[in-house]
Amino acid sequence: MPDARHDFAEVAVALPVHPVYTYAVPDRFQNALAVGMRVLVPFGHRKVTGYVLGFADKVPDKKIKQILDMPDPEPLFPVNMVPFFQWMARYYKHPVGETIKTALPGGLNQYEFLSVRVLAAGREALEQDIVSPAERDILQILENRDKGVLLKQLDDLSGGKPRRALVARIERKGWVSTEKQLRGGGTRHLTAKYVRLREDPTLSLRKNPGPVKEQLLSTIDKAGEISVDDLKVHSRHAARHVKELEELGLVASVCKKEFRDPLGAPIQRDTPPELNREQKTVVSNVLENLSDGFRAYLLAGVTGSGKTEVYLRLAAEVVGLGKSVLVLTPEIALISQMVRRFRARFGDSLSILHSGLSDGERLDQWVRIKSGLVDIAIGARSAIFAPFENPGLIIVDEEHDTSYKQDARFRYNARDLAVVRAKQCRCSVVLGSATPSLQSYHNVKVGKFAELTLKKRIENRPLAEIAVVDLRENKGAKGVGRFFTPQLAQAMEKTLERKEQVLLFLNRRGFASYPVCSVCGQAMRCKNCEITLTLHKSFNAYQCHFCGYSMASSSPCPNCGATRIVQLGMGTEKIEEAAKKIFPRAQTVRMDRDTTRRKGSLGKILKDLRDGNIDILVGTQMVAKGHDFPNITLVGIVCADLSLGFPDFRAGERTFQLLAQVAGRAGRGQMPGQVVLQTYNPSHYSITAAKEQDFLRFYNQEIVFRKALSYPPFSRLAQLAISGRDKKETGRFAQSFGELLLRLQAADPEFVRHVEILGPIEAPLAKIDGNYRWQVLLKGLKTAPLHAFVNLLVHRHHEWFDNRRIKVAVDVDPYFML
Repeated sequence: MPDARHDFAEVAVALPVHPVYTYAVPDRFQNALAVGMRVLVPFGHRKVTGYVLGFADKVPDKKIKQILDMPDPEPLFPVNMVPFFQWMARYYKHPVGETIKTALPGGLNQYEFLSVRVLAAGREALEQDIVSPAERDILQILENRDKGVLLKQLDDLSGGKPRRALVARIERKGWVSTEKQLRGGGTRHLTAKYVRLREDPTLSLRKNPGPVKEQLLSTIDKAGEISVDDLKVHSRHAARHVKELEELGLVASVCKKEFRDPLGAPIQRDTPPELNREQKTVVSNVLENLSDGFRAYLLAGVTGSGKTEVYLRLAAEVVGLGKSVLVLTPEIALISQMVRRFRARFGDSLSILHSGLSDGERLDQWVRIKSGLVDIAIGARSAIFAPFENPGLIIVDEEHDTSYKQDARFRYNARDLAVVRAKQCRCSVVLGSATPSLQSYHNVKVGKFAELTLKKRIENRPLAEIAVVDLRENKGAKGVGRFFTPQLAQAMEKTLERKEQVLLFLNRRGFASYPVCSVCGQAMRCKNCEITLTLHKSFNAYQCHFCGYSMASSSPCPNCGATRIVQLGMGTEKIEEAAKKIFPRAQTVRMDRDTTRRKGSLGKILKDLRDGNIDILVGTQMVAKGHDFPNITLVGIVCADLSLGFPDFRAGERTFQLLAQVAGRAGRGQMPGQVVLQTYNPSHYSITAAKEQDFLRFYNQEIVFRKALSYPPFSRLAQLAISGRDKKETGRFAQSFGELLLRLQAADPEFVRHVEILGPIEAPLAKIDGNYRWQVLLKGLKTAPLHAFVNLLVHRHHEWFDNRRIKVAVDVDPYFML
């Protein structure tokens, strides 16, 4: 709570505007308003949500508006997170209010919108046909919507064109009315009614309450205080009986905040195993420096080396010191495994944060963390915003994974933010991976990170033996032999005979990735994107993996109308079908985005795998990320080359990481493992390094190329992505935008020396979801001039970013450049 009077508050509004605005604090809020609280403020001609970042006592020169409302009784985030939010907004060139909005649970904020409703005169004008075609479009949309339509929705319903001027014109004619409506803020805390016996019951009224009420009174007396929901065990009409007991003066009730529980069934507590020598060394190195403030570590441990046990030991020590621990995993698919390990050690005194939770569940988890009810939070990339007051350790598992990079709206990298937050909070951060990113390992080389290593698997289990098979020698194969070479098929047969499990990996979902008309030779393409559709047999449809467009699998060729479509290419569905043909008695299951969409489906697959109910698991990169499958002894990599062909300087790095990670799923239990790696490029250095599972070998070759081309980690990048619905207009805009960039560069010698402008050019995927795409890549050998150039562009030439028809997005440190 504030301890002094503040006349003005600095507020970041949750809108795409960069400045922080000053608002007057009304007297009624003086004793309650604090940093980190939400407020409702007037902004332009509407009311919007904002966040208090600080206070000012000096009266501004201009007249300012007052805060209108304060929705929460306490702050949503601690004071120490304000500098964190401000740093993110500056670095990623994103408005600070929208940065905070991204961090907070969804569904909290309120905004005022203009709503349009048709009047009787408007319906009459429509019937008499005295309206223009444009007016008719609007009135017909509104005709059957008695509650009205938001102006923003009206624009979308009428073809995406702005309709404000037209609505104003027909409002003057008396055909429609407009009003401002406050929308949003639907996410609420869950409350439950609790009852207890009154200390001074009206005994005269308790002569004969009845047997059911007597039993309820007895239960309440024994419990001291109990929820009405728990009383329903004794009577399904407990709520009605409690109300009557309240009226009799025998019980008192109170509503209490309750937390929705996303953790699921309890986990049996485990006993910490004995650490091996390498694990002890790693733990002691971190603990020795725990009180020295900020330290960043890269834990490079081979697959199966016991990194998670190291995390558990470090977390226990930090919690014992009264501090909190934040654990990040790259995807929701891995959270359940990590949560299970931590619950077995720490019980249910932890919190989880990820986008798979409902808004209400996420709010509850957020409040538990903010209130200090838990010491450990585990989650995907958005968990980096967990509102801990005093973090003592941040762990980033699988730090190399590109899933830590958010690729839409607020484009942040959670791994990098983990280092920033640890530095601001003066605590330790541990980045762990069997295949570290080049950026992180380069930071070790230049002394920014300290290196920790685990070179052996636990119990000295050997790494899986990897056999590389040249697919060029398998060209003449037909049927399922096109996917399974004799070496892989024989290895699968022997593995299944031993009652062990097989993992088949192909990083492409669907059945056929290149369906082609046998008559005219045209590929089946998405109507919204310049990309081939993929046949999904399980859905009986062709689907676009970028915009979601689909068409029935029985559809004829859009070009010539022929019905004979040849299904070229492959995906996990085709591999699953082939495996079932070769091994019909084996239980084959597919794990990809298609089979794990429903809530709980992923957990069921993982449980069946652990319980031995699955013989062959076919999957995409989901199966490669940190999962521990003790009975998988054979991994078959169907085609190792799919990611090598991407027009991206990180293609080799991603290929090596993916192959080494999926190979690491074999032989993690008592039985030794083997990997059959099928490839058309057996001599490529990414493949040869993955075969040896030798990260240093890969790093030493890749880093030479990066340095020669001045790509990260020897430079910093910023991408300017341009997109619009009209192809010619977007192209002209991109060229004009490029000319602006050249003028800005030429005007400053620092920019001429240190900022390189590449483009504008059409994006490799030139059209996605109806948007034509161009891009400019800015490269800087020094960070400061590059960021100064982008700041100049964003803040001094913001009119280029305000175009309603063409959007320009800034992506600092981009990962995806297709």
